[in-house]
Amino acid sequence: MHEVDLPAGFDLSGSDLRSVLNEVTEYLIAVVDRLPTEPVTDFVDVPLMLRSTGVRRPPPEHGRPLGELLATVDRAASKGINVASGGLLAYVPSSGLVTSAVADLIAGVLSRFTGQAVPAPGLVAMESSVLRWIADLFYLPPEAMGVFTTGGSTATLSALITARVAKLRGSSVSGIIYVTEQTHGCVVKAALLAGFRRDNLRVVPVDEHLRMDVTALRSAISADQRRGMRPFFVAASAGTTNAGTIDPIRDLADVAATQDLWLHVDAAYGGFFQLTGRGRERMSGIELADSIVLDPHKSLFVAMGTGCLLVRDSELLRQAHAADAAPYLQDLRGSDLPDFADYSIDLTRDFRGLRVWLPLHLHGVSAFRVALEEKLDLAEQVYAVLVAQPQLAVHSPPVLSTVVFRMAGDDAAVDERTAVLLAAVNAEGRVHLSSTRIDGRMMIRMCILHHRVDAARIEEAVAAILRHSSPAVRPVGVSGRLQAPAR
Repeated sequence: MHEVDLPAGFDLSGSDLRSVLNEVTEYLIAVVDRLPTEPVTDFVDVPLMLRSTGVRRPPPEHGRPLGELLATVDRAASKGINVASGGLLAYVPSSGLVTSAVADLIAGVLSRFTGQAVPAPGLVAMESSVLRWIADLFYLPPEAMGVFTTGGSTATLSALITARVAKLRGSSVSGIIYVTEQTHGCVVKAALLAGFRRDNLRVVPVDEHLRMDVTALRSAISADQRRGMRPFFVAASAGTTNAGTIDPIRDLADVAATQDLWLHVDAAYGGFFQLTGRGRERMSGIELADSIVLDPHKSLFVAMGTGCLLVRDSELLRQAHAADAAPYLQDLRGSDLPDFADYSIDLTRDFRGLRVWLPLHLHGVSAFRVALEEKLDLAEQVYAVLVAQPQLAVHSPPVLSTVVFRMAGDDAAVDERTAVLLAAVNAEGRVHLSSTRIDGRMMIRMCILHHRVDAARIEEAVAAILRHSSPAVRPVGVSGRLQAPAR
């Protein structure tokens, strides 16, 4: 890298900016090019890295060379879990499309305020257009409203606050919220932040497929009504983090309609599988939701920190979030476009929608559809191989792109054998899986969602699982298709 000499002030000339971007670009190209061969995790000598002077040193009085700073960033990023790696199968990842990162750079340089529409009408219109496209994807009515948030947790908080205003007139004393043990923890967190107590929460049992038991929900609602409580919110999942489970959304919508409950669907993981035929079929009924939370940074692959909230009735969303206009903002009112500050927690906000708008327009929707179809195919193929192995117990066929399994057996040591298998696979460094617990048993999770995950990497993962679970098992082939080994 050549050293960049910057002027004393903050503003860069066009040629200064070109020099900075050239050096940064060279670094990022190297990062992307080495991803296929880099280990997914590296926790070796983390204390040494943290003790290095560059990582924790305070800002200097006078500036340091850009190349030196990039080397510090690279050193700091070298340890931990490499979320950008195509071998990350441990969690529901934010795989970070590079083109989405480019959008962030553009938005940052433009530095436009989009809390109100008047300062940036064209940019707000662009963001509104992609939000409307998402709402149409879920067949929501014209009066529905969407907002981009920093993530699913913030979106869930806004959804719950909106439901509280709509159903409880803002009170949280007697309102009851229904979840399951499989519901994402952000729902409970949102409830507590919104002023509900833990005894306002009801954990509804799940069926053998880890879906909310509709009969049990009805019973819980009746019991709460007899106690004088006000059931008002049921959280359905369209892709649980644990196992990718989808609750019976249409049946839950029937319960919500007859009992005057707000139907919320957490589709942070699974939502954009709506682009596929299988996804639409499996999430049937989601179009009846009062609110839907999505994470474009999961199943749309865009940059981390991108959530989305859709609410069926935009006026309810506005009533829950709009405040009296401050006099210093009176010059920024009057546009026909939405003022996002009236529909979300944020007042000051950047041009957040560009990180979704640009990749969709640049790559085209079909590219995302094809990628998501591939993830569904790979999960089904992995299941077919693993379920054929007598030494493994697979929980159930994947509903989306997560396969959950463990070592077979009912003895006391099965959890330990499962933990040993997980550690052995991860120790190879090519893929990284994670664990969870279902029905009291330790399980291994393989979540196939990263946009860089392909059949070759999944074949490596399956080969490692078979190799370490039963040394006598022949590994799968590398022909481009997963193949169950001969038994």
